[in-house]
Amino acid sequence: MSEVPHSQSPFAPLRHPYFKLIWLATLVSNLGSLVQGVGAGWMMAELTPSHDMVALVQASTTLPIMMLAIPAGALADNIDRRKVMLASQGFMAVVSALLAFSAWQGLLGPWSLLVFTFLLGLGSAMHLPSWQASVRDLVPRADLAAAVTLNSMSFNLMRSVGPAAGGLLVAWAGPSAAFALNAVSYLALIYALARWRLPAEEGRLPAERLGSAITIGLRYVLLSPNLMRVMARGFVFGFTAVVLLALLPVVTRDLLLGQASTYGMLLGAFGLGAIGGALGSPWLRRKLGIEAIVAIAFVVFAAGTAMVALSSHLALALPGLLIAGAAWVLALSLFNVSTQLATPRWVVGRVLAIYQTSTFGGMALGSWVWGGLSEVWGTIPAMLVAAGLMLLGAALGRVIRMPDFSEVDLDPANRFHEPALRLNLKARSGPITVMVDWDIAPENTEAFLAEMVERRKVRLRDGVRDWSLMRDLENPDIWIECYHVPTWTDYIRHNQRRTRADAANYDRLLCLHRGPERPHVHRMIERRAVSAHDDMPIIERPKTL
Repeated sequence: MSEVPHSQSPFAPLRHPYFKLIWLATLVSNLGSLVQGVGAGWMMAELTPSHDMVALVQASTTLPIMMLAIPAGALADNIDRRKVMLASQGFMAVVSALLAFSAWQGLLGPWSLLVFTFLLGLGSAMHLPSWQASVRDLVPRADLAAAVTLNSMSFNLMRSVGPAAGGLLVAWAGPSAAFALNAVSYLALIYALARWRLPAEEGRLPAERLGSAITIGLRYVLLSPNLMRVMARGFVFGFTAVVLLALLPVVTRDLLLGQASTYGMLLGAFGLGAIGGALGSPWLRRKLGIEAIVAIAFVVFAAGTAMVALSSHLALALPGLLIAGAAWVLALSLFNVSTQLATPRWVVGRVLAIYQTSTFGGMALGSWVWGGLSEVWGTIPAMLVAAGLMLLGAALGRVIRMPDFSEVDLDPANRFHEPALRLNLKARSGPITVMVDWDIAPENTEAFLAEMVERRKVRLRDGVRDWSLMRDLENPDIWIECYHVPTWTDYIRHNQRRTRADAANYDRLLCLHRGPERPHVHRMIERRAVSAHDDMPIIERPKTL
């Protein structure tokens, strides 16, 4: 089993001061968010009997993450993540304050409540990629898995007390008090982020254009089979598992005949189970492979969902939510860590955002689907169908198997030195064509072509366009690798993205290259000899007799 070095203690990341500061502030923020979630879910259940509308509260929170996570990830890789997080937290504090005021004044209806929860989801969508990508700035690689699990524990630690507190607060003072508490809770994280300072990066290139950054991030994922498998499983888990959270207000109201305090108690049980899952995660990772743990999480969550669906009393629903919470954290934390360890630093924000889009997209779609099925078939059949699909999600591992933690060294190779040019170029000069001459003996041709398959993936993942490999007809031992980049800055950026694992591929190619010198590299800027208007084929008219 391939495994990355990891901390024995799940609390090891708390040795790092800034991680500890932000983690503690996140506890406070998570408490406010969970209290707000109880207020919104219960208020919707009181405003309308529609199962669809109740489930859409969960969807309105997750849908923005699906919509905005990828642009937010591109921003996380190109500008100061701390500033992105500060802006997001400030935006959510203002929205929460307006939500509290509107609820206090009796101005909220079902759709206006959904609008406010959607806006809070937008803030979370902008915050999450920057925060998750920043974990690698706060802890070393050996502590990364524990840090991601601790972040999950932070949310679920508050989930064990926040919903219960939220239920009591809503029962005592109404939803407006829950929304006001959430607005205040953002101040702790704003303070922690204001104190944190990232080390300045020397020689940082200008930020990429947003569209180009998104395209390169998507291309990186599409050319990385391990990442595609993680995201496929994340989507399936999100789509099926969200049924429990989406329909829990309906379960509380219709099956258990409970109140807001009952709803909070049920969410608290889910959070307690999640804490247990987080604490047990290091032990399970030492004993089992990643696929085995994910399959167990699917099966256990299915069992928990079935228990809640068939319960008519709190005594059966609480254990179901406990085991479901443990499975929830086990699966989602492993998806997150697997994504981070399979991604180099320069694109981690975008890849994490794409992972979030797949997982939260599954949750948003699932909230809508299960809410609709619950409206038509009833709550119990909808939840049992979802539980059955979770069992199929476990079996899916026989086809789309989760990769074990990557041991590939994705740290920057730092081998590239910008060449001295005789032509005076600006940063945005281009387009640039690059050609690399390889001299390969006939007996090494097959090995060379095999390495070039990997070379093509590396080039395309790192941002080049129109890669091709050509062979000289007059001198068949000469092979020419050719690719294009839009500007000179893009050429430098492409080479600075090379990881140590990518450099190993280049080293193997060098061993196949003949001659005392390295392959000659032609760097050329494209220029038209005629205008685009005149650059047209000449068509001769047929001669008349």
